[in-house]
Amino acid sequence: MPYFIFKKTLSGASYFLQTLFLVFINKNINKIMKHKLKVFFAFFLILSAQQFYAQDIVTTQKAQDALAKKADREAKKSTDEIHKKLNDEQARLKKEQKTVENHQKDLKNSEKNLEKTKQKISKLESENQKINTKINTNSLTAEESQKQAIKVKQKELEIQKLKLKQIDQQKNLDKVRASL
Repeated sequence: MPYFIFKKTLSGASYFLQTLFLVFINKNINKIMKHKLKVFFAFFLILSAQQFYAQDIVTTQKAQDALAKKADREAKKSTDEIHKKLNDEQARLKKEQKTVENHQKDLKNSEKNLEKTKQKISKLESENQKINTKINTNSLTAEESQKQAIKVKQKELEIQKLKLKQIDQQKNLDKVRASL
């Protein structure tokens, strides 16, 4: 009979009431039953303790899952920020590369223009030298000599213009080189 009452009490009462009931029964039962109840009470406490720790572990597991999700969100956020910074840096580097390529292109064009001007100057100077040689050899008539002298003067003027152009091109080339 006490076992039946004890079983009913365990299933419906709170832990505190169960403990009180066990203490009450403990006082009123003979020594053999006392020993069995003590063993049962110890067993009950062990089971209760394991159940408590199991709940604690489950709660801890839930907390760990929540922390893991939070860490995942933070990691994703930081990864997205890093990708954004990386993309910005790549865009900046592409712009810089394009600027450098444009400067190199300008440099090549300036060098080509300068070289062409130098070639034109040399060509005109060599032509002038040929004409001067013809004039000095007296193989031409006076009228032809005057025409050739005028041509020489025109070419000298052209040469001077080209030399001014060459100076401007050299300045532009120096500017392009300085900007690199």
